[in-house]
Amino acid sequence: MDNNYGNLQKVRNGKRKFAITPYIPGGFILPETLERIAKVTKKYNGVLKITSGQRIMITNLEESDLIAIWAELGMEPAVKKQNSVKNVEMCPAGYCKRSKHNTIGIGMKLANKYKWADMPCRTKIGVAGCRNACGSVYSKDVGVIADVTGIRVVAGGSAGYNPRLADIIALDLTESQASNVVDSIFDYYKENAEAGEKLGFFIDRIGIEDFKAAVLKGANL
Repeated sequence: MDNNYGNLQKVRNGKRKFAITPYIPGGFILPETLERIAKVTKKYNGVLKITSGQRIMITNLEESDLIAIWAELGMEPAVKKQNSVKNVEMCPAGYCKRSKHNTIGIGMKLANKYKWADMPCRTKIGVAGCRNACGSVYSKDVGVIADVTGIRVVAGGSAGYNPRLADIIALDLTESQASNVVDSIFDYYKENAEAGEKLGFFIDRIGIEDFKAAVLKGANL
């Protein structure tokens, strides 16, 4: 691996420590993978942190150890570049008594399709199996939320420096229709947004009604 994908952490007394975050799709992880992460972390005196993005960060690492650590983990980094899809957060869906639809399937399809995908700005996707929207789906750039009448797709959320609640783009969709709407959102966003422009800012700039009209037309709805 040419890039060690390490993030510089707080420098204390001139000592530089780094963190890495392996790719864990939807926060679902095999027991043996979890054991391997623990073993490698112990070996290199790391510290484990469960992140808000359903991932496991290993921090307190030496920069000189990073390439060896990645090799021993046998995993890929969660993030490879700044302006890209950062992650797809998912609720337990099929394992939860409140779920109205097992959205793990559509979540994994989105994760496989859009991981590391280039975007005008850093982008997050949320997927939930009911309107409780666990995982703060309404604060994600794009959200897919199941209901008893079908799936809704929302867009433009942000929980960062400028918080914004996502707008509802379409309601009562099938899983296939919801996937098409998400594809259309990203196609329109990439074609028309300015570099570094968050999806929510882009929607505010052009207007939600024009955005919805273009997206739904692109999704053939």
